[in-house]
Amino acid sequence: MTNTIRSTNSLSGNGHINSGTIAIDDDGIATFTIDIAGASVNVIGAEFLADLDRFITRISEDEAVKGAVIASGKASGFMAGMDLKAMEAMLLPAPGETLNMATLFERVFELNRILRRLETCGKPVACAIEGTCVGGGFELALACHHRVVGADPKTKLGLPEILLGLFPGGGGSQRFPRITGVQTALMHMLQGKLFRPEEAAAMKLVDEVAPPGTALETARDWVKSNPTAHIQPWDQKGYKVPGGAGATNPNFVQTFIGAVPMTVKQTQRNLHAPIALLSAVYEGLQLPMDRAIRVESKYFAKVIASPQARNMVRTLFVNKQAAERGARRPADIPPAPTKRLAMLGAGMMGAGIATVAAQAGIEVLLLDRDIASAEKGKAHAQGVLAKRIGKGMTPEKMAEALNRITPVTDIEQIKGVDFVIEAVFEDPAIKADITKRVEAVLGPDIIFGSNTSTLPITGLAKNWSKPDNFIGIHFFSPVEKMPLVEIILGERTGPQAIAKALDFVSQIKKTPIVVNDGRGFYTSRCFSTYVSEGTEMLAEGINPALIENAGKQLGMPVGPLAVSDEVSIELGHKILTATKKELGDLYTPGKADAVIEKMVIDLKRLGRKSNSGYYEYPADGAKFLWPGLSEHFPRATRQLTVAEVKERLLYRQLIECARCYEEGVLTTPEDGDIGAIFGWGFAPWTGGPFSHMDTLGSDHVVAVLERLTDTYGARFTPIAQLRQMAETGQSFYGTANKAAA
Repeated sequence: MTNTIRSTNSLSGNGHINSGTIAIDDDGIATFTIDIAGASVNVIGAEFLADLDRFITRISEDEAVKGAVIASGKASGFMAGMDLKAMEAMLLPAPGETLNMATLFERVFELNRILRRLETCGKPVACAIEGTCVGGGFELALACHHRVVGADPKTKLGLPEILLGLFPGGGGSQRFPRITGVQTALMHMLQGKLFRPEEAAAMKLVDEVAPPGTALETARDWVKSNPTAHIQPWDQKGYKVPGGAGATNPNFVQTFIGAVPMTVKQTQRNLHAPIALLSAVYEGLQLPMDRAIRVESKYFAKVIASPQARNMVRTLFVNKQAAERGARRPADIPPAPTKRLAMLGAGMMGAGIATVAAQAGIEVLLLDRDIASAEKGKAHAQGVLAKRIGKGMTPEKMAEALNRITPVTDIEQIKGVDFVIEAVFEDPAIKADITKRVEAVLGPDIIFGSNTSTLPITGLAKNWSKPDNFIGIHFFSPVEKMPLVEIILGERTGPQAIAKALDFVSQIKKTPIVVNDGRGFYTSRCFSTYVSEGTEMLAEGINPALIENAGKQLGMPVGPLAVSDEVSIELGHKILTATKKELGDLYTPGKADAVIEKMVIDLKRLGRKSNSGYYEYPADGAKFLWPGLSEHFPRATRQLTVAEVKERLLYRQLIECARCYEEGVLTTPEDGDIGAIFGWGFAPWTGGPFSHMDTLGSDHVVAVLERLTDTYGARFTPIAQLRQMAETGQSFYGTANKAAA
């Protein structure tokens, strides 16, 4: 018979506790099956930690218990780690309370304390992993004496905390390198790299890979057969870190000689967590485990005390997940998944959309002006998928996806689709023509999505007799890699169209934001300010190398001139021309206009696509800044400092984002932060422009903008909303939360 227990206080009685179930079999093996109530995935919260702590007490003190197994009761996987939504409430003081670092350390150390109790409980403990096991869940596994994982190819393991502005704070920074060696551990933890079961076994991070669905049985067998295997390698006499550790060990020292400058280069000193991780590993690996985990918690407390980590977690995890789960979707509209998609235009953008749609199981009719163009779009999909063979893609899956894409040239062939996306040339007349022709075939009740980066949706919707069913759906290139989709609402876009577009974005596993109409919408409009401010400085005679390096030091992916080359200076010129035409006398020219016109009209340097722009692109080497820039845009006598360039590039973006919020293009700061980071690569260390302005404080932001306005002009002028926030001490997220309440 099986002896079961039930209680949240003493773990005595029958078998259910708040965090799952506990059962002790006739062999004295206690199985803790984690099943967090009300959650789709297991996460570490205060209640789970309390239950785990009591479970450890029971197995260590009860002589009838010979060992233990920890498993999951959820089909979603083993454990996703810390409950990041509740982390701030668990660890940090309530609003208005003073942050006490000693108290914060004790709260942070609680997970380390409990996991250390687990591995020193005096009984063998095995972990049975089926499905995803990451973050704190993987740290729990590392604290067990034996780890068994089911051989499901979809299973992912690892410590990805660094991607959210954190680092492993449950002993992961100490146990990982003690198993694999420092170099391997740092490579994975600093990049947040996840790995499959076979890779984990090769690194000895798991001890057994069992057939799917048998991990629990295998783990129990191990515990039963190894009653004395309850001492971790690092607690045994004579243990040495693989590859060596210590300030006098040449391998250890050499690893850090390489890791520190590489990390500084990658982070540009903007991120706290990677440096804290390096410090924790360097110091901790030279100490016994009991002291090492305290060192780790010390550094973790410093990271979590900074607004940076909280901002990044909020935007990159909490708000991103909420967006992907339909936070902006009309609640009263039934699910509207796309089954057959008409993709109008088989260029790079249309082919990319067709590729991700086909991968998601959607049948795609890929329409272009002739069969050669349409077939070329399908060939693009084939090329993209072929590169993923062996990386989660199999030849069979690739064939299935390609079979879902049908190149067509006759608009009559798209009959029977339930969603249309147009990605033809960015010209209002061309878009109007295809829109009208599609309605003539499909009727106005079909939802029509226009992929455009700048053209106002309300104007384009005039070509559809039922504008309620017309919506903007702005993808980013390359579609296969870029995670964001910007949904744009015209003046008359209805809830059915919003639901359809958001359901499609969910199907293709992208992250959506929802914005209102306007030239450039949100992402293109604000991203262009980064490019234009860099171009303004070039016109002023600022060294282009200084401009580019300052942009990267700010945390942007590349400098503003390099970005302009990538998207093409010619495209910037076309947008500039169209904007001038639309605004007429209301348009205010800037110094950047003359630079763009000279590059395109006079010098015929169009950007990377012509192998000549602000950069040179030699066939046999890396790109470099065009030496002719100094001739056509002579250097000023006084050069700005790096700090001054970074400030201009940053605040030019911040004020434009704030204007979008004040004007109603954005309706939530959450969409603003997600869109900035995932749309144009706004410095991730900030958590996004609105998080960053809240962190700086409205009064500080206004003061800097006023100084920049006095020096450089009206484009930096603080908006009325910011001034009011500065006067009243409000923040964007505080204002948004108050409005929601």
